[in-house]
Amino acid sequence: MLGLAVVVAFVVLAIFAAWIAPQDPIATSWSAIRQAPSGAHWFGTDEIGRDVLSRVVWGTRASLLAGVVSVSISLLLGVPIGLAAGFLGSFVDGAISRVTDAFLACPFLILAIALAAFLGPSLTNAMIAIGVSATPIFVRLTRAAVLNVKVEDYVEAARAVGNPPLRVAVRHVLPNVAAPLIVQSTLAIAAAVIAEASLSFLGLGQQPPAPSWGSMLNVAKNYVDNAPWMAIWPGLSIFLLVLSFNLLGDGLRDALDPRQR
Repeated sequence: MLGLAVVVAFVVLAIFAAWIAPQDPIATSWSAIRQAPSGAHWFGTDEIGRDVLSRVVWGTRASLLAGVVSVSISLLLGVPIGLAAGFLGSFVDGAISRVTDAFLACPFLILAIALAAFLGPSLTNAMIAIGVSATPIFVRLTRAAVLNVKVEDYVEAARAVGNPPLRVAVRHVLPNVAAPLIVQSTLAIAAAVIAEASLSFLGLGQQPPAPSWGSMLNVAKNYVDNAPWMAIWPGLSIFLLVLSFNLLGDGLRDALDPRQR
């Protein structure tokens, strides 16, 4: 519940950023360069006088958008492929499993960086790269869940009364594998937030002057000694958001799995 409360708070920040942020996140002020936190700038200012609090608030939108859109792409690609592999079996399962294994052999973040560099630096391309890179995880999870469910008695009964295979898969199998997919989606959003911050840190995500926690950390690394607040607040935001999604995922796992009750 604590994780859910923090996630909701970040969602509110992202939706109402225009009203919550005290200043324009890209407005510069040469008279307020690297000022420490004060009444005028609660989180201080950055290397060109921009308000750090405003940029953190607006950066929430980029991180959450990247997490949700990336995982949505992974679900749209991975669930149908995993459902086909687990339900059809035979040659289809073997071919899909081998391709999935090949993708899983490459570390998730390395694959995302390679795809983002190929597509070009932008938030949209970063979301596509993260979504495609996370797809094999959902393929493998869906396939494993379908293999367990398709031998249940209610699935055999649906076949016995003459339901076509597509209806059996969509109507009887897919709803019963939704619980682990929901939990994995929550955890995958946390991984996607870190991946988006990493890509932005490398210059492959959200492009300046648009605010992003990763790009803020990229600039802040040059001023850690004399302006540590530039790195503290975006880093703390990433930590809190990722921790909250992980806590939420653990809670959903306990709530959706009867064996955990």
